[in-house]
Amino acid sequence: MIRVLLVDDQPLVRAGLRMLCEADELVEVAGEAADGEQAVRLAERLTPDVVLMDLRMPRLDGIEASRRILRNRPSTRIVVLTTFDDDDHLYPALEAGACGFLAKDAEPADLLVAVKRAAAGESPFSPRVLDRLVSQAVRTRQPREQAGPRLPDGVTDREREVLALLGDGLANAEIARRLNVGVTTVKTHVAGLMGKTGRGNRVQLAILAVQLGLSGG
Repeated sequence: MIRVLLVDDQPLVRAGLRMLCEADELVEVAGEAADGEQAVRLAERLTPDVVLMDLRMPRLDGIEASRRILRNRPSTRIVVLTTFDDDDHLYPALEAGACGFLAKDAEPADLLVAVKRAAAGESPFSPRVLDRLVSQAVRTRQPREQAGPRLPDGVTDREREVLALLGDGLANAEIARRLNVGVTTVKTHVAGLMGKTGRGNRVQLAILAVQLGLSGG
């Protein structure tokens, strides 16, 4: 079972999320939080595998709540639920440790897929959210960098292929099928890309792929 903590200040939203999660026999709703402070306390007590995190909440926002949860329990996977009003908060949420991003108007099936991918150590994100993350990354990072991002010389052709497919939002199993290799091989390439590029997670690699024009984003 994948234990999920639902975090949103709107009861109706939490009720909808609970209904979706409980419809899947592999997902268990461990608890609900109405603000960031409550989320931090419940994450410590309930030890969820995945946290579905709203960004704008009273008392403590989702960014700081994510940071505190991961400081206490670094193995927790946090998937941010976002609207188009959240653009300025996306990159800070990524830097706080969020592993994935899902638009609140996504299809119900996409939510369950995102929970399972996050629990499996992957980084689920809506393609539209990736576009916004790229825009935010360019806006906040380019003034501090004289040149745009580039791939280190040590990146292999196969790693470049994997990077492009990460930018398209593919999961490890999908990448493995596309390249006709094993899932373990894909994981090795992803780990190699993180080490060579200095990007801390799959979402950051996907952003890099789009910035480099390797994928459609």
